[in-house]
Amino acid sequence: MALRSLAFLALALSAVAFAVPRPVENVGTIAGTVTDAETGEPLVGASVAIPFLSLGAATDLNGQFRLANVPAGTHRVTVSYAGYERAQRQVRVEDGARVALDVALTAAEVGEVVVEYEAREADAISVRGRTAGIAAPSPAPPPGRAYLARQSVTGGGLQPPPTDREGYAPIDEVGFKTATDAPLSTFSIDVDRASYANARRFLADDRLPPVDAVRVEEFVNAFDYGLDGPGDRDRHPFAVHTEVTEAPWAPAHRLVRIGLQGRRIDTEDLPPANLVFLLDVSGSMQAPDKLPLLQRAFRLLVREMRPEDRVAIVVYAGASGLVLPSTDGTEKAEILDAIDRLQAGGSTAGAAGLRLAYATAREHFDPEATNRVILATDGDFNVGLSSDAEMQRLIEEERESGVFLSVLGFGTGNLQDSKMETLADHGNGNYAYIDSIREAERVFVREFGGTLFAIAKDVKIQVEFNPAEVAGYRLIGYENRMLAAEDFNDDRKDAGELGAGHTVTALYEIVPAGVEVPTAGVDGLRYQATPNLTSAARSGELMTVALRYKPATGAGTFADESVRLAVAVDGADYRPMRRASEATRWAAAVAEAAMLLRESEYVPGATWEQAIELARGARGGDAHGDRAEFVRMMETAKALQETEAAQRDRPVALGD
Repeated sequence: MALRSLAFLALALSAVAFAVPRPVENVGTIAGTVTDAETGEPLVGASVAIPFLSLGAATDLNGQFRLANVPAGTHRVTVSYAGYERAQRQVRVEDGARVALDVALTAAEVGEVVVEYEAREADAISVRGRTAGIAAPSPAPPPGRAYLARQSVTGGGLQPPPTDREGYAPIDEVGFKTATDAPLSTFSIDVDRASYANARRFLADDRLPPVDAVRVEEFVNAFDYGLDGPGDRDRHPFAVHTEVTEAPWAPAHRLVRIGLQGRRIDTEDLPPANLVFLLDVSGSMQAPDKLPLLQRAFRLLVREMRPEDRVAIVVYAGASGLVLPSTDGTEKAEILDAIDRLQAGGSTAGAAGLRLAYATAREHFDPEATNRVILATDGDFNVGLSSDAEMQRLIEEERESGVFLSVLGFGTGNLQDSKMETLADHGNGNYAYIDSIREAERVFVREFGGTLFAIAKDVKIQVEFNPAEVAGYRLIGYENRMLAAEDFNDDRKDAGELGAGHTVTALYEIVPAGVEVPTAGVDGLRYQATPNLTSAARSGELMTVALRYKPATGAGTFADESVRLAVAVDGADYRPMRRASEATRWAAAVAEAAMLLRESEYVPGATWEQAIELARGARGGDAHGDRAEFVRMMETAKALQETEAAQRDRPVALGD
């Protein structure tokens, strides 16, 4: 949980080390000050790291840093700051000792930037002038004292930076529909969970997320539900689970959970991976919760690579460049070294970077491997193509080559959430937000197969409701994934991908026949009457869940024609919430909490107390602590909403 506060701590520029806690035995401390060699002024926000140990810190307002719990021994300490030459020092640490390390950095002389890949021993973008690593003309400086002085101070600490430059697509919740007027509900699956991790970042900073930052389905899909996957002899690469219970916020209504569990595949049995890391090293990535966290996250992925996997690294700032040609998984030290040398500075030539990354992936395309570009950025594309529509067209053209695109978001202040979601959706990939090294471990280690290897693509769900049993319904979430009814059978229509071991959950709130549907409704039809019901309407079935998908035919290749699978949901299978499965109770609690954060108008009976109580009773084994973490998030959100409500209701005194 402490790591979730990384964004706030880093932007407050404290000297807290951002490393996984280490044993206290045989360790020491390195502390000191980083200054400008010419003026002697402290450098605020300089990065001090021991790359080999993935241990690092940022300097505070006085240019001071402290690296605690450093194992005894001799270590190479790297000190870097945008616009300055990188410095390295050999430091000997004794058990229990505090080692002083003061470093004066020399400003880099940066002239015209020439982007090229020169010699293997350089492994960096070449810049004319005295600089090391990656640079660009006139790099934007990191936050300094003038910036920090503008931040309000409460409780002895700095407030997190403003988020008014962050971009979120508006979400218009879809209300209830009647089963007679709209018997079909069609949507694309979504395995993203960026919204959940992003909201966690806000709550860790004691702030409520913007309502449009909350996508309910991504909250629900942020958890593993322990579902059984398909058997070894099953035709389909996933198993379908359904359950009917009551809606906690509207007991007269029913809640139907639809769950897909993708086939789990051991890492050693996964096909090879041909990867290209496309990394944003522009000036906006200077903050410790951006490029430094990105570097630590990708080190985790590199350590998961197998000898048969390959990776190239493309970076972009004012221009783009190849800093590591395609290298196999036996050369991990070389790959990690290339990642460690990255520096931030300059503008954001995102389009040029995308083109170079795709070209690199195609150059080393392996028909027997999964070919994928992994883009890591704060999403601020401000040079070259910038509109979502232009980026979408570029990616749609490139995905035809068989190279998928996954997107990872980093940082606070200018996160372009809607743009990154668009890129991933149209690149046949997924979108995650990395708010901590713990989330990086989840994406790159715990879910390595699901992140990189798709077992089905263009997965669509279409539900037909039985008017004899269902008066109305509402799909909870998935607002930006909804499809037209005719899209279900159209194999040309792009939809979501399902990765190895991934779980997809969808929830429908059902209004039983005979219960009033909470909707404004429409006027009666002049030329039509209530449709005649078929004999199947008397079966007691609430609905039929049909799925279409294109199965994988190899590593990264898929059938041209889709496969259909249908499952009927029987109303007789209803059970009250207290007897529902752990998976359904947990999903209901998460959905209720997300809708409270969204201030949804469709759940007037929802309360934080109810959601928290339901979640506490459904935590189960919780091996990784994910569910306990969410309970704490709900408690924080409840307190914040109550505080805001009290502030709004406070009488205004004269002089206020």
